[in-house]
Amino acid sequence: MTVESVRPAHPEAPELPAPPLAGGGVPVLGHGWQLVRDPLGLFARLREHGEVVRLRLGPKTVYALTSPALTGAMALSPDFKIDGPLWESLEGLLGKEGVATANGPRHRRQRRTIQPAFRLDIIPEYGPVMEEEARALAERMGSGQAVDCTSESFRVAVRIAARCLLRGEYMDERAERLSIALATVFRGMYRRMVIPAGPLYRLPLPANRKFDRALADLHVLVDEIVAERRASGQKPDDLLTALLEAKNENGEPIGEQEIHDQVVAILTPGSETVASTIMWLLQVLVEHPEHADRVAEEVKSVAGDRPVAFDDVRKLSHTNNVVVEAMRLRPAVWILTRRAVTETELGGYRIPAGADIVYSPYAIQRDPRSYAGHLDFDPDRWLPERAKDVPKYAMSPFSVGNRKCPSDHFSMAQLSLITATVASRWRLEKVSESNDTTRVGITLRPHRLLLRTAPR
Repeated sequence: MTVESVRPAHPEAPELPAPPLAGGGVPVLGHGWQLVRDPLGLFARLREHGEVVRLRLGPKTVYALTSPALTGAMALSPDFKIDGPLWESLEGLLGKEGVATANGPRHRRQRRTIQPAFRLDIIPEYGPVMEEEARALAERMGSGQAVDCTSESFRVAVRIAARCLLRGEYMDERAERLSIALATVFRGMYRRMVIPAGPLYRLPLPANRKFDRALADLHVLVDEIVAERRASGQKPDDLLTALLEAKNENGEPIGEQEIHDQVVAILTPGSETVASTIMWLLQVLVEHPEHADRVAEEVKSVAGDRPVAFDDVRKLSHTNNVVVEAMRLRPAVWILTRRAVTETELGGYRIPAGADIVYSPYAIQRDPRSYAGHLDFDPDRWLPERAKDVPKYAMSPFSVGNRKCPSDHFSMAQLSLITATVASRWRLEKVSESNDTTRVGITLRPHRLLLRTAPR
């Protein structure tokens, strides 16, 4: 008899269970029907079923995360990558070679290329452009007539991004084209994400043709921007110059497709999300005049009788808290997806290799388990003595880990400056034709926000 023969056998670890399946699915479409009819309500209810829940989107099984701890763990884990229904639906816009959709070494190299444009010591150089565009927006809003703040928000977001990062003198007409096309494209891409019926989207139906025209116009616009810069022979110190001079892993110039996809990634998702946030901030100033008054008083205490400037932003603590609270309650990016690289575990459940993971910052940031008065607009919850009580990862508007948005400080600066500029100059009111109900697409924004101004 050998020693080994009398050793007790090690029991095999029990196989992890599958997460529970959410109720309410229908034949063929599964939960895709709920994602079309009431996506925000669906995700808000999922936490009641657990921290990990299975959904059916057509023939696919998708794993939904509902707790901040698990979404943070996934964002920091190498077991998951950027992929899944959201990113597949966005590939027609963003391509496969831009920083938004790349993974691995390509993503790390691309981040190194674009990161210098968003260094903290560089952002003040963009201050004069942000000031000029914020004041121009406030001036356009002061006509006394009803102002379409949906289109105006897109215009100011696109102009700031293009003038700071691409340094072009061509934005007025192109900003209009971009804002119109983006609204159509992002709405169509959301449908393609929740109802993956590929052949149907190739039929020559009016909605499909409208989507295809808008997508084509976006790509033509980007080609115009790149071609114009090359023809000029100019090399300003901006992000487009960095892209045109970038090298790949072999030390060779990056390809034309990657340049194209990178410019798309600069202009479109950033403009869409910032514009949507500006719309919500303008709506907040209407719905919460007491906070609009506090912003105006704060600007007065810092800037006196002169216009608020970029250098004032860091002193505008309440204004910054208004921006953060607006992003908590109405995040532009309300849904995100990842894909499991290998079989792994989340929340005590088995996640198979290749599984798609989905989570909703909108639902997580409104969870009563994380926030007292979770549906109240309360900017003071971000005062230091109260913010410490917010659970980790319960508020990550710019994501975390290696997918953290490189333009977070850039975006916060412009959002705070625009809020301060408008609120310190005007009192805002809605007009009867305004439709500020939530339009759900890849991003959240009001359908059509129409406002009228009165001087302070």
